[in-house]
Amino acid sequence: MHGEYKIPGGKLVVVDLDVDAGALRHVRVAGDFFLEPDEAFLTLSHALEGAPADTDAAGLAARIDAALPEGTVMYGLTSEGVGVAVRRALAHATDWTDYDWQLVHDGPQPPALHMALDEVITAEVAAGRRPPTLRVWEWAAPAVVIGSFQSLVNEVDAEGAQRHGIEVVRRISGGGAMFIEPGNTITYSLCVPEALVSGLSFADSYAYLDDWVLGALADMGVKAWYQPLNDIATDAGKIAGAAQKRMAGPAGRPGAVLHHVTMAYDIDADKMVEVLRIGREKLSDKGTKSAKKRVDPLRRQTGLPREAVIAKMIESFRTRHGLSEGRVTEEEAARARELAQAKFSTAEWTARVP
Repeated sequence: MHGEYKIPGGKLVVVDLDVDAGALRHVRVAGDFFLEPDEAFLTLSHALEGAPADTDAAGLAARIDAALPEGTVMYGLTSEGVGVAVRRALAHATDWTDYDWQLVHDGPQPPALHMALDEVITAEVAAGRRPPTLRVWEWAAPAVVIGSFQSLVNEVDAEGAQRHGIEVVRRISGGGAMFIEPGNTITYSLCVPEALVSGLSFADSYAYLDDWVLGALADMGVKAWYQPLNDIATDAGKIAGAAQKRMAGPAGRPGAVLHHVTMAYDIDADKMVEVLRIGREKLSDKGTKSAKKRVDPLRRQTGLPREAVIAKMIESFRTRHGLSEGRVTEEEAARARELAQAKFSTAEWTARVP
């Protein structure tokens, strides 16, 4: 069995192993990490030899930590990362480069249709009818997008939203509210086979699927990192938030994962706190009067137009994993329009948690 894991912000760990009588055998750990002293390298493999095959990543990491020589220094490597690589080997996980990735980057769409497209495209990936897809959103109207389990009245000031002409929609994933204005936000979705995150915990899958965009930001001179559970941050503050939804596949097929991210390019902070109630609560807790101290837009950090930031992100993904131009099929578009009307535009769905 073979497993690979790119440690977020670190290096690649590769594990090859066999399983015999329920235990790990012939374990071989390798990678492009740094490790001192040299004799600690063999310890990584020896510590895992004979471990029960159902040991979780934390348990495998504990075996490694207990066996490493005193004073061992690991750079770009963690014992937990080795444990994750083992779990991915046992789960027969796939890698980014195992797929032919497709890009969908269409013109502006209404907020409810974006919600529907995420559901439809992820279902198509789960059914095996569509390759893994990176979809970059363009917004046709301002919106507040609330998480699947959030209370509508607790999150949104209805009067403020109406005054500013902002549509409120609810997405299928959890997490917090997103304040959207066309031209001020960068939003994208990854619709991926479940096998890509096999062997990862729920939290680890966030970091794993965010890692490529950290590299893209680094290419633009922005040093960013994953901040558990679902944020991307820099020294200047939070710049993005992610959310996920698991979707089952048809009978006999594994499912798919929807991982979507909203990044702050340029925020009208005063308008945001007039629309989002929870924004006021967070600010008042910190004795802060302006939301500008809580979200640092990418415009200031990159010095680039929004379109240039998106182009560089796409090119970075293409360089790392390959990416061909794609489109939403007529069948997918028709289903998404129907779903937007029947579900995501209805009061029953939007106010399902009043």
